[in-house]
Amino acid sequence: MNFDDLDAKMRVYEQSLDQILLPELYLVARLDGNRFTRLTKEICKFKAPFDERFRDMMVNTVKALMNYGFRVIYGFTESDEISLLFHPDEDTFGRKVRKYNSLLAGVASAAFSMQLGSQAVFDCRMVPLPTIERVQDYFLWRQEDAHRNSLNSHCYWMLRKRGMSVAEATKTLEGQSVAFKNELLFQNGINFDKLPSWQKRGMGLYWDTVLKEGFNPVTGSTEIAERRALKVDLELPLRDEYAAFISRLLDSGVPRSTGKG
Repeated sequence: MNFDDLDAKMRVYEQSLDQILLPELYLVARLDGNRFTRLTKEICKFKAPFDERFRDMMVNTVKALMNYGFRVIYGFTESDEISLLFHPDEDTFGRKVRKYNSLLAGVASAAFSMQLGSQAVFDCRMVPLPTIERVQDYFLWRQEDAHRNSLNSHCYWMLRKRGMSVAEATKTLEGQSVAFKNELLFQNGINFDKLPSWQKRGMGLYWDTVLKEGFNPVTGSTEIAERRALKVDLELPLRDEYAAFISRLLDSGVPRSTGKG
């Protein structure tokens, strides 16, 4: 059997499980750190519950993903997870699921590992969504998850730092309401409402237009030109305002700034 015949025969098997993301569906990629609890708390010993070094590593990882070559218009990160929203016309690699999952997970793992100086691994899954409303719901869901995780983390680590064991802190918080947890923090000198927004809402990255001064060798003069640059938003809007922000992203790909970078 010559090579061409063998190649054609084997590619049938190789591609037998290929899935294609259907056209006219909005695409979101969700990446999660694998075994990051041990990595961040035991091996690298980041501050708990939040460490600006870890935050900045996650932001830089999102930047690497958004600059890789896919048409990503928005990146959201909270804790050890990342969500990427693609341009509605995204069709890289024929929208093959395996390409997105493997390449995005690989880029994120490499980018984070290089900053950390130790191996870190991300997994990836694609989330096809049928309407703008479902896209808005997705990001509202992840933002609410960020809020819940933040409240739970602040409560848990406050109790641990006051001498409780893992089991005791977990049992104290089990089944308790949001009001209980807020009051618990307040009674121990922590006003949850006044904590940095990025800890409670997550962080967003999107393309913004900036003016940059440069030298034109043809005219020999200094000129101002527009350039695309990634903006890091540490104060994302909430609820309806956040949903409207996501809608503007899909309409234009470059929304107006909504908070402080």
